[in-house]
Amino acid sequence: MTTSGSTPPALAGRRLVPALMFIALVVAVVGSLGAPLITSVAGEFDVSLAAAQWTLTAPLLVGAVATPVLGRLGTGLRRRQVILATLAVVGVGSLLTVVPPSFGWLLVGRVAQGAGLGLTALMMGVARDHLPAEHSGPTIALLSVASTVGIGIGYPLAGLLTDVAGLRAAYGLGLLITAVALAAAWWSVPQPPTGHASAVDVPGATLLGGGLIALLLTISQSTLWTHHPAVAAALLAVAAALIGAWVRRERRCATPLVDLALLRNPAVAGANAVMLLGGIGMYLLLTLVTRYVQTPQSTGYGFGVDVFVAGLVLVPFSVLGFAGGKLVRPLRKRLVPATVLVLGGAAVLAALALFALARSQLWLSFAVMGVLGLGVGVFSAAMPAAILAVTPAAETSSAMSFNQVVRSVGFSIGSALGGLTLAARTPVGSVFPTDAGYTTASWLGAAVMAVTVVSALTLRQGPRSATAESQSDDSPVADR
Repeated sequence: MTTSGSTPPALAGRRLVPALMFIALVVAVVGSLGAPLITSVAGEFDVSLAAAQWTLTAPLLVGAVATPVLGRLGTGLRRRQVILATLAVVGVGSLLTVVPPSFGWLLVGRVAQGAGLGLTALMMGVARDHLPAEHSGPTIALLSVASTVGIGIGYPLAGLLTDVAGLRAAYGLGLLITAVALAAAWWSVPQPPTGHASAVDVPGATLLGGGLIALLLTISQSTLWTHHPAVAAALLAVAAALIGAWVRRERRCATPLVDLALLRNPAVAGANAVMLLGGIGMYLLLTLVTRYVQTPQSTGYGFGVDVFVAGLVLVPFSVLGFAGGKLVRPLRKRLVPATVLVLGGAAVLAALALFALARSQLWLSFAVMGVLGLGVGVFSAAMPAAILAVTPAAETSSAMSFNQVVRSVGFSIGSALGGLTLAARTPVGSVFPTDAGYTTASWLGAAVMAVTVVSALTLRQGPRSATAESQSDDSPVADR
């Protein structure tokens, strides 16, 4: 469990947990830096807002592709080297975002930063292998939380730095924390105790990568459906064909990128389905609130706040998200993971209903984001236990990387669904949608979360629930 033979195990364990948490937060913050800076990028490099949007879209696409590849590499003896190399790539990308000679180089930097989004699953594998049972479960749960609610830390910081010192200072934050994360990983992340170097199925990675890119482009670029529906439908067909070909290859491959046999277990398949649905509702509300509060009051609604204040609205999301993650451990002593998922989904459902019914005051937006954060924290922290309770320890990184990809797809669908709903409620010739558009989108998200809650209840009552529960109690990720 050490990086060198002279490091005492107890000391290595004490420094490992903070290092893993910090790395997870860093990749979440760096990955989300594009969102609050889109307008500033468009002005700085004299490009359209649609072009500037790619500083957010590109790293998310790369992260979705990198996640399963890094997850497979992380199952072998090269895990430490993969973590260090990936953080180094993120560091180079961060440098390019600080000193880009052109918009193209900025985009290249953001693409490199997107590789870091695949590290969370590897952090979970490290925790499961190197921490005692009483610490590995809570650590894995909080890593899952940090990878989501960490964006609430990056938004206000990026907004403040942009207002005070300009765009490059905001991207400089990413460079600074990435350098610290690389140093922390070098100092704290140990070599895997056992195992063998895992080969990467390159043709499979190519098929999955192409399929995910086509799928996420289709669902994240809402203007495709409104302006070029034929192109959107063609991309969706290409995505289905590539992912179908990938599934067929994985079933026959000796070293699959993702062990699809794990999905034959109803607990694993059900948990991933719940993650997909839950991700849609969570991210839909996140995008609705941040867009709503920045809408000029001249439209008859909204508050016209700047980027920094819009970022502050996300602070309750992060704070209560981590609080929700901490609640999962005592809840797990009395409830099975699926029931905890139900509680988290119900909180997200309540946040969507609250936003649909009451948003006339700015403080209500803060309250909505707090309730959303609480639900996301509970939901995200309970998800690893639901999956890893029936997953072999050697497949931790691979199983969780697949779950991270499912989450990314859910987030993208949620963002696109919100955008399409608001676009449908935008009057001809108007820039902003009607206030009723936000109500419609909120209730649509609430309907998705209601299905999520029902699905989680079904997962709890499934034929394998008792087995999963007993295995969870004995597994290294169980809370004790």
